[in-house]
Amino acid sequence: MNTPAYRSSPERRGRPTSLLTDAGVHTADTCEPLERAVDRRKVQLHALARGTYPGKRLEAPSLPEVLTFGHWEALRPQNWGLDWHRNEGIEFTYVSRGSTFFASDEGSSLLQRGHLTVTRPWQVHRVGDPHIGACRLHWLILDVGVRRPHQRWRFPEWLALEAGDLKQLGELLQHNEQTVWRANPAVETHFLRLSRLVEQQNSVGWVSKLRLEIAALLISVLVLLAGQNIALDARLSSRRRSVELLLSTLETQLDAPWNTDRMAQACDLGRTQFVRYCREVTGMAPGAYLTSLRLGACKKLLLDAPDLDITEVARRGGFDSSQYFATVFGRHLGCTPSHFRRRAVQDISER
Repeated sequence: MNTPAYRSSPERRGRPTSLLTDAGVHTADTCEPLERAVDRRKVQLHALARGTYPGKRLEAPSLPEVLTFGHWEALRPQNWGLDWHRNEGIEFTYVSRGSTFFASDEGSSLLQRGHLTVTRPWQVHRVGDPHIGACRLHWLILDVGVRRPHQRWRFPEWLALEAGDLKQLGELLQHNEQTVWRANPAVETHFLRLSRLVEQQNSVGWVSKLRLEIAALLISVLVLLAGQNIALDARLSSRRRSVELLLSTLETQLDAPWNTDRMAQACDLGRTQFVRYCREVTGMAPGAYLTSLRLGACKKLLLDAPDLDITEVARRGGFDSSQYFATVFGRHLGCTPSHFRRRAVQDISER
């Protein structure tokens, strides 16, 4: 195997960008499994990148929205994969050789040559199951100024696309959240050309070539999607959709310091708007819904982890203290956590 085009360096790493809150509840992918695979010479990486994304540093200050592009090549199946993550921009990936597994909130798919994936910043996804196959995977991540479904997309001003085409592309991407598509030959052509540009950084006309190839790729994606007879759903870019997505992730983040204001901030909404949408979706006020999730998680821990002490159960469920946990638990269930656990064990032994 040739020497990789990039080897990781602790010095280049910045702070991962927060996608939902300033506190960093969700952060941009840092691709650490890929970095380790590159360092161990399991994978060849040819990429240019900014921030925490792996690759040679992208030195194009006039194109700040280009976060990373390039490809990796795994010449044999690999015992690593990228975990569930989100990106700061919209991500396009394409498989030009081999195959590998891909999963999103839609389900899992085997990506083969000719498959294109499109993921929006709020769409959690992963490459691998958790391992990856022998493949060549290309990508482009482009920041369009959004982190949540209801925000207005802002394509870079330097993109050489007519305003009507950009508007149509934005609608096709916003009002449909399908992630996997069978690409047309033009998509492959432009991904291959982008990969060649990785090795040509700072050559004469390089920035102009990069701008043109990204524009040509987006035009190819527009042509592809416009020909798919997609049933567009404007609700996918609504404020309610942003609230639904946040609420669907709370159960995996109960130990975060959530309250109504922080949840509203995470959705980029005012408190009153957030409370209204939360009631529409759950039938409950935000605080009551959060408490119900935390109590449900704690009840499960009390039953499934009998050796876990009450203080740890409270902490994992997101309660500030075991005393407060016991108070809330008693108010809702009429007994202490310890009594609930003992009674459950007794019921099981009497069956």
